[in-house]
Parts: sequence; C-alpha cells; structure tokens
Amino acid sequence: MRTSKRVRREAKELFRDCMLNGVLDENRVRRTVQLVVAAGRHDSPAILSHFCQLLKLELARRTATIESATPLPADLRVAVEAGLTRLYGPGLTTAFAYRPALIGGLRIQVGCDVYDGSVRARLDTLQESF
Repeated sequence: MRTSKRVRREAKELFRDCMLNGVLDENRVRRTVQLVVAAGRHDSPAILSHFCQLLKLELARRTATIESATPLPADLRVAVEAGLTRLYGPGLTTAFAYRPALIGGLRIQVGCDVYDGSVRARLDTLQESF
C-alpha cells in the first residue's frame, strides 16, 4: 500500500515532535498517538502506520547488540558502551549476548551498522577466497 506524500510528511512531523534533545520521548509518543486517534480523521490509520515505521527504525538505530565468544568482563563492557555512546550519541540501549560460535572477538550491531571482528567472520572470508 502506497502512502501519500502528505501522510508521510505529517507522520515525520509528528515523529520530530516526539524527540526531546535528540532522544525519543516515550510520553510524547503516547500523547501523539492518543491525539491522532482522538482526531478521528479518515487518514489516521495511514499516518499512524508510517509513524510506527519511523519509531521502529529509530528504536533499531538506538539499540546495540554486542555478541562475544566468551562472557565479557565488566570493565570491557563499560569501555564498549562508552565507545558506542561516543559514536551514536546518548540514549543508546545495549544488550550483551554470549555466542560461542564466534570462536573469538566481537560482533556489534547498531541498527543497520555491523562491526564484525570475530574469528568466525575472518574464517568465512578466508574460505570464500579459496
């Protein structure tokens, strides 16, 4: 289903209004959705649908998944979080996962960005070159 330019523009405007100091404000999002639903316009479902897509993209962009072959010590976790916060700004949510299949190293994913310094990725690259 195609959305019109007006619907996309209104959804983006609502999304921008929900940002506070560069971070998505949960209370503003709730209030915005309530106001759009209460308005009862015929294009409200389309606006809310595009608004939800923008929210999902922002939440993915603000979520970092750090995978390691062994559990990371606390000081290394803090250092990784600090480096990611410096790169991506405040409001970044981090989740640490233990994946023995990586063999060694780290794999970090923030939204669409993937930083793969794992031994598994290097072995896969080496195998493809043969």
